[in-house]
Amino acid sequence: QISNTDFLRKNKKMIFSVYDLTGLTFAWNVLALDGSNWQRIDLFDFQRDIEGRVVENISKRCGGFLRKLSLRGCLGVGDNALRTFAQNCRNIEVLNLNGCTKTTDATCTSLSKFCSKLRHLDLASCTSITNMSLKALSEGCPLLEQLNISWCDQVTKDGIQALVRGCGGLKALFLKGCTQLEDEALKYIGAHCPELVTLNLQTCLQITDEGLITICRGCHKLQSLCASGCSNITDAILNALGQNCPRLRILEVARCSQLTDVGFTTLARNCHELEKMDLEECVQITDSTLIQLSIHCPRLQVLSLSHCELITDDGIRHLGNGACAHDQLEVIELDNCPLITDASLEHLKSCHSLERIELYDCQQITRAGIKRLRTHLPNIKVHAYFAPVTPPPSVGGSRQRFCRCCIIL
Repeated sequence: QISNTDFLRKNKKMIFSVYDLTGLTFAWNVLALDGSNWQRIDLFDFQRDIEGRVVENISKRCGGFLRKLSLRGCLGVGDNALRTFAQNCRNIEVLNLNGCTKTTDATCTSLSKFCSKLRHLDLASCTSITNMSLKALSEGCPLLEQLNISWCDQVTKDGIQALVRGCGGLKALFLKGCTQLEDEALKYIGAHCPELVTLNLQTCLQITDEGLITICRGCHKLQSLCASGCSNITDAILNALGQNCPRLRILEVARCSQLTDVGFTTLARNCHELEKMDLEECVQITDSTLIQLSIHCPRLQVLSLSHCELITDDGIRHLGNGACAHDQLEVIELDNCPLITDASLEHLKSCHSLERIELYDCQQITRAGIKRLRTHLPNIKVHAYFAPVTPPPSVGGSRQRFCRCCIIL
């Protein structure tokens, strides 16, 4: 038996701690429910659990405070929820709906009606999106700077025409997998988007020199161009980039097999800010291209030459002695370059910034060569493959035969 006074005296610290914790919980609840503290929300990690009603509740709580929302991969969110969101969050500037496959043109109509401050919109893989969405955005979202409609393969030149007439301030446009786009669509972009910095046209198979040349002539601020898989383009594109886009930093032209040393020479001599180049399967290029890059492109950081089967040790030697070698070059990919030997690895020893090198199916590269490279660059990641030794003949006389794939499996 102890008195209340003794109990309070002995347990004063505990009681105050509980009181403080209760107060802290109350304060946290107040902060959590205050919409002004929720200006940026990313729900990607909870995508499987997010349904339309969650987005509606968030929009009602945050209201005009919300500036940035990512619903990337939230398959349960559709047009109705996004209409409520648009009505409540009229100051939204950045909205990511990548992979929200239930969204249709109705969502863009709602955004157009209520969200005039929208600047960045990602609709990649929203395959129900059509030209009607682009027309709506053009009419109601004049501040739009970045739009991603990759894999929205219902979009045609008519949608692009409508979009650029109302959104002339576009700086980044991602059209990857929009297979219906033709040169006419690029002509509209070139005529109306002088601020364009980034353009992705990967696997837009109908694109030719004619359309891309109009982009180069109209978009002099272009810094990043992806035309990988656009197999119809030729050196005329590289010449146009060299003559019109001196700020170019990123060029991805994988699987563009008509490009040659002639075009890359013009490009390298005029675009000195190049940092990343993907030339995979540009099968006509030779060491001559590497010589020009080594001389004129001192900022080069990432270079993919996979399946460029004419590249030899001499080209890598020039690259290793080039302006970018000592403190810029970080990644070089040489998969399936059959003429590359351990000598190339010797030439890359002085590339102190080199972080990764790809050497799959380079048959003349040896483990010993890689080991010597690592003595100079101990932190480098080397990705290589060495085929297992062919199994010896069986004792019974007839030798069982294996292809390399079977051995791997």
